[in-house]
Amino acid sequence: MAVINQAAAKLRAQLFESDDLIVCPGVQDGLSARVCLQQGFKNLYMTGAGTAISLLGMPDLGLTTADDMVRQASMLSSLDRSVPLIADIDTGFGGPVMVARTVERYILGGVAGLHLEDQVTTKRCGHLGGKEMVDVATFVARIRAAREARERLGSDLVIIARTDALQSMGFDEALTRLKAAVEAGADAVFLEGVKDREQMAKFTKEMAPTPCLINLVPGGLTPLVNAKEAKELGYRIAIWPCFAMTHAYVAYQKAAKELLETGAVTAGFTEKQKGEGENAEQVPGGIRELFELCGLSKCVEFDNKMGGQTFSKGV
Repeated sequence: MAVINQAAAKLRAQLFESDDLIVCPGVQDGLSARVCLQQGFKNLYMTGAGTAISLLGMPDLGLTTADDMVRQASMLSSLDRSVPLIADIDTGFGGPVMVARTVERYILGGVAGLHLEDQVTTKRCGHLGGKEMVDVATFVARIRAAREARERLGSDLVIIARTDALQSMGFDEALTRLKAAVEAGADAVFLEGVKDREQMAKFTKEMAPTPCLINLVPGGLTPLVNAKEAKELGYRIAIWPCFAMTHAYVAYQKAAKELLETGAVTAGFTEKQKGEGENAEQVPGGIRELFELCGLSKCVEFDNKMGGQTFSKGV
């Protein structure tokens, strides 16, 4: 059975038929994905940490389940099937059989690429300390299982091997693990927690010609570089997992504080933007605009075209 996924084929072409840097904004929910699609990003990235925070309200300590991640990845992939989504799959959630099952579910959900790591199952965010690694054989078994699942479904899924071994085991051991993963079927590699630009350049040089991914987290272990710098350092994929989530957090704090203290929310809105009655539909940033972002008019148009009566009187 071949699973046709134009987004996976597109990601593979971006990676191996072009030398452009693939820039992926991190999306943690439907709204963040819709905004990034509206702005014209050609790729998206589903953050595991963001999923834990937004879906569960919990820290990234291995608390999300396979069902949590599959459901979120499938939803995000469905918003625009032509835009490749790279998704975090953590450790694969078990041994080779479970890894293969989870990968198959990602493929069937429309995911274009995923990264699979070498932490123990009770993992944690790559930018936290105290991470524990499985042995190389276990890591390689995970990659093989992902490759077999891809081949079983005839998919173009891009498999990215991630290692978190740099902090506790050193650079050489991290490279050894990633090279073993490439031999086992990984298409690209991801060294988490790179410390400086010198190490970035050394990593991409040592792993060439295998495409390398850089993870850019504000307040994390890796120095933030822009797209031009990342490309010059030899990277092919740059992900920004929490690029706007921290801004959303600050905005929520500000609005919540005002509502609690004053009983209203006015900060950041002009009198016109506050809107009342019939004018409310034209409020920039108001609820109507959010609905439109998420496809309100398209849903109404489709319903009418199919002969539905649900929205015949308008919305």
